Amino acid sequence: MTVTLKNIGIIGAGQMGCGIAHVSALAGYKVHIYDLSQSGIEAGLATINGNLARQVSHGKLEDESRKNALSKISGSTDINDLASMDLVIEAATENEDIKRKIYAQVCPVLKPEALLATNTSSLSITRLASATDRPEQFMGIHFMNPVPVMKLVELVRGIATGEKTFDTAKGYVRSLDKAITVAEDFPAFIVNRILLPMINEAIYTLYEGVGTVEAIDTAMKLGANHPMGPLQLADFIGLDTCLSIMQVLHDGLADSKYRPCPLLVKYVEAGWLGRKSGRGFYDYRGETPVPTR
Repeated sequence: MTVTLKNIGIIGAGQMGCGIAHVSALAGYKVHIYDLSQSGIEAGLATINGNLARQVSHGKLEDESRKNALSKISGSTDINDLASMDLVIEAATENEDIKRKIYAQVCPVLKPEALLATNTSSLSITRLASATDRPEQFMGIHFMNPVPVMKLVELVRGIATGEKTFDTAKGYVRSLDKAITVAEDFPAFIVNRILLPMINEAIYTLYEGVGTVEAIDTAMKLGANHPMGPLQLADFIGLDTCLSIMQVLHDGLADSKYRPCPLLVKYVEAGWLGRKSGRGFYDYRGETPVPTR
């Protein structure tokens, strides 16, 4: 038996939170975004508006649907506004301590029957669930970036996740016209367990001087038919996120093959996090991206 969902709460007005809000509103849900900063919410709503407008201009969406979706999205800096939500999806930064603090604040606000989910891309669902007052009503709903474009959602149950919660999550994801893959609760699940070591290996290839940024990305685009080179993709994901996922894999599986490349560590320490900071393996501050090595 599934729970009927009408109101979806999103914690975090970043790239992922706004993407989840975008697709949920288009599917007819009322959506409320909670974030610590009002400026973050305003920037997020502007991003959603821009992305919906782009879908209209590309002929993928009627303007009426765009207006209707926007009318269903609200945002605030008051966590109490999540009290009426049927499902709340936490899309905060990939840091376990931060996520645990959020659950401590949000759980007392939620109605008893509300479901809580995390968009974590690598952390243990079982461990995160233990920081809540509702482990049976908690699970991982991992969207891919950018959410409006990517078809896949990974569903991950913790050891305590109830069948009703899992069935409701499946129904929700299907209602967004997304494809589901079910992953077991192991570090980084399926997509990032395979993808991030490949990106890390590409960084080692650069670090060891086997090829330049341009050579490595061209090789994988034209030699393996990847739509984007691994270093370009790392910049898109965010090098801090790439590093944190590699650390989760290395800590959780205790295998040296998951050791983060020292060059990745160095870039993150420099604050060169990729697109979002203006520099990573490419420099984005000019007209066109230029390799930094």
